[in-house]
Amino acid sequence: MINLLAINGSPRKGGNTETVLDAFLKGAEDAGASVTKRRLVEIQHKNCRGCNECHKTGVCVIRDNLTPVFEDILSADILVLASPIYSMSVTAEMKSFIDRGQFLWARKFVTKTLVFDKEHLAKHVGVFVGTSGQDIPDIFGAAFPVVRAFFNDSGFTYSKNVLFPGMDKHGGVKGWPESVVAAEKAGRDIVGEMMK
Repeated sequence: MINLLAINGSPRKGGNTETVLDAFLKGAEDAGASVTKRRLVEIQHKNCRGCNECHKTGVCVIRDNLTPVFEDILSADILVLASPIYSMSVTAEMKSFIDRGQFLWARKFVTKTLVFDKEHLAKHVGVFVGTSGQDIPDIFGAAFPVVRAFFNDSGFTYSKNVLFPGMDKHGGVKGWPESVVAAEKAGRDIVGEMMK
């Protein structure tokens, strides 16, 4: 069984991002994956303190409701990060989450207690699901390196973007049903490819 964990960084319940994400997850589930979704806006947690204690121990000193989410990440086969574009990058919720993952970077590069070999990376896939109101060149450009850093630190090969720019011109996802169809197909295809 392929375990898929989706982290939804949108603060809007049932909005454009969550709608296409849910379609993606339906496709993944239909293809045989076990699917779990976490909405960051519903998880009470603190921001990274920048204390660098994790550089000494590889462990974050903050223990809160986000802690078990990171534990789930390390047991997932597919990690999906979903976010709309706010002020040309991921949402504050998603950025806070990624910043809290600094301890993974510390384990990988400082304490060297977290190692991902080629075999692991071949079997662990990172996917970014993104939406934007505007449809302008490079609208997702600032988000890509942010999510790439997290995928790299947590042992996932960043292999796919599922992007829906220009939601505003469609009046949102309700006026763009093709986006839902495309997202569902992407979820089904990605899981199907991994199961070959």
